[in-house]
Amino acid sequence: MDKQNHNPKKMTTMALKIVPVLIIVAFLGTTTYSIISDNTENKQDFNIENYLENEGSQLSQTLSKAKTNGDSATLALAKRKILKQLLLQTLNSAHYEPIEVDDDFSKRAYKLYLKNLDNNKRYFTKGDIDKLDEYKLTLDDHFRDQNFEFYQITQDIFQKRLQDTKVFMKEILAEPFDFAKKESVELDGDKVDYPENEEALKERWRQLLKYQTLLRLDGLVSAEEDSTKQTISVGSKEFNELEEKAREQLLKSQTDFFRRMIKLDEKEWFSMYINALTSAFDPHTSYFPPQDKENFDISMSGQFEGIGATLQERDGNIRVERIVTGSASWKQGELESGDVILKVAQGEEQPVDVVGFRLSDAVELIRGKKGTEVRLTVRKIDGTTKVIPIIRDVVILEETYAKSTVIENEEGKRIGYIRLPSFYADFSGQSGGRSCSEDVKQELIKLKDENIDGIVLDLRNNGGGSLSDVVDMAGLFIEKGPIVQIKSRNRSPMVLSDKDPSVVYDGPLTIMVNGSSASASEIMAAAMQDYKRAIVVGTSATFGKGTVQQIIDFDRYLNAPQHAELKPMGALKITTQKFYRINGDATQLKGVVPDIIFPSEFSYIDFGEKEVDYALPWDGISRAKYKEYAAVNIKKLRASSEARMNDNEVFRMMEEAAKRLKQRYEATEYTLNFEDYRKKQKQLKKESEKYEQMKSQKHDLKIHTLKADIEYIESDESRKARTEQWHKDLQKDIQIYETLMIMSDLI
Repeated sequence: MDKQNHNPKKMTTMALKIVPVLIIVAFLGTTTYSIISDNTENKQDFNIENYLENEGSQLSQTLSKAKTNGDSATLALAKRKILKQLLLQTLNSAHYEPIEVDDDFSKRAYKLYLKNLDNNKRYFTKGDIDKLDEYKLTLDDHFRDQNFEFYQITQDIFQKRLQDTKVFMKEILAEPFDFAKKESVELDGDKVDYPENEEALKERWRQLLKYQTLLRLDGLVSAEEDSTKQTISVGSKEFNELEEKAREQLLKSQTDFFRRMIKLDEKEWFSMYINALTSAFDPHTSYFPPQDKENFDISMSGQFEGIGATLQERDGNIRVERIVTGSASWKQGELESGDVILKVAQGEEQPVDVVGFRLSDAVELIRGKKGTEVRLTVRKIDGTTKVIPIIRDVVILEETYAKSTVIENEEGKRIGYIRLPSFYADFSGQSGGRSCSEDVKQELIKLKDENIDGIVLDLRNNGGGSLSDVVDMAGLFIEKGPIVQIKSRNRSPMVLSDKDPSVVYDGPLTIMVNGSSASASEIMAAAMQDYKRAIVVGTSATFGKGTVQQIIDFDRYLNAPQHAELKPMGALKITTQKFYRINGDATQLKGVVPDIIFPSEFSYIDFGEKEVDYALPWDGISRAKYKEYAAVNIKKLRASSEARMNDNEVFRMMEEAAKRLKQRYEATEYTLNFEDYRKKQKQLKKESEKYEQMKSQKHDLKIHTLKADIEYIESDESRKARTEQWHKDLQKDIQIYETLMIMSDLI
């Protein structure tokens, strides 16, 4: 194969015989769109069909006997043994960088499994952990031997603790809490040890339940004070009545939680164990049991209705990772990346506490039909709590596409601004579908008719998408040449190139990125930076996800009659390739560092791929052959920009806010004294409001709708209103303001 002329849309089928198609999926568990390749360039030693055929006789006998005897336990055990073997063999033969299944692997899997089960250390005691530690170095042997002893012992202990803590919970919530007492609770599981014994475990639950009651009580007291216009003091009759009401509400919520946990299908507990084994290879390699595979397929289609937020279960919390452009959350405007969801309510109904919930259970509560309301109680990164009402809706598709406008800055420069929310493409195979590269091309043509002085391409919060569209889009700004390198296991790098010598736009170009710009966005920004074709501006670095995943659906290989009883088996998402810039550097972990860095309120908070357990390492390969464009004086541009930002009150305040935010983010110990809690919340809200007010001030920018778009926008009142709001938001965006000033210097 000619590596230089490789077409990403025409990948060949290899040993696993998987359809050669590129699909891009937004996962609920990550902030990025993953680039998923349904093929692999690996020559694999393991073939699923051959394995099943070789094992067929023994497997057939086992299944036949189990079916005849109606022995569901034997059948389930056979399925699990086959699943483990399929996973192990596929991981070893197809993973981009497989690790040895040895004692180090066992330590990784052990850590991940305990973290999945009890990250906040509210179920296991030290005595329990001492028993489980005996297995810390045996999970590799269990994986190879299809041994389930550790899993079963863990389940026995955990299920007992679930019953124990259910009793604790009812006993604790039967008595009033003393909210005048000076005490606190640590909510970061990494900062506490496992309780010494059952008494210490009960005390841990007392603190946690008191904190959750405090959150409810604060809301009830605030509502009553707003209604009566009178202050309610701790210990008063009114306070005690509201405290009792808060405990009653929490008791109902916790009872529902334990009922859900205890009734959880055993298959779900088992998949949690299996995923500890797969995630020990890397965080993007995971097993989808049949039900999760179904949800995965729904997320691919994007047809379900809801709030439009990508969520992740992290450190025992349900955390917002990304807001989908055009979604209900995007329209409402208050839910943000980094928010931790504490409670979920259906309209005016009592909220359900989701702290400690599995992600899938929380998602079930949050999802819903168009037009219904969900109320999320969230803890902001600055420590404040807020109730956010969202009317569920489908995504406004129009808002997910590229759009542009002309922005005139203080110096009279007319800059074309293009917003690209994702690298979308139509993978249905039908003609007429939208392509982001073609859409951006059309926006460039329209902007050139506006006599613009330069172009800004905004990739902030763009989680990635279509690989082929990255190549095509980069080609709009350069003559033909390499755009990205992709490396498969044990093979030479494959260079994906733009082969079209035509250039749609050859003028000044700036690309905006931030910490949520990932995957395909990083490829685009990196290529333009390496060619010195564009200035890249933004926060300290992009997300740093530089890997490709492949979906292997095991049911595809269970075609023989004797294998029918094994279905459904689920699927494996496995990392099979890695991205590299054309200069040879990986985007993995390090991401793309902008030429000019903007202050951000998140500047001092670690974020991105590097924060995930067992992410693949950064490395480099040989540089591709390409010719750089004439270099601009980056040092001079950077110096001018830094001088302006140092003189800008909003940027100065942003730097101060970033330092305060880091302190609050790391302060995971919360007071359980009612008055101290309210005092702290008021202080945090006051500081937050002051910063938000400063951040929302308008800048001297004139926004012009493109002549080619006026008739289309004016023909629909909803579209017109959204465009007007977009223009107002642009005028308040300090990073866009500074980017336009950089463009003036560049021009």
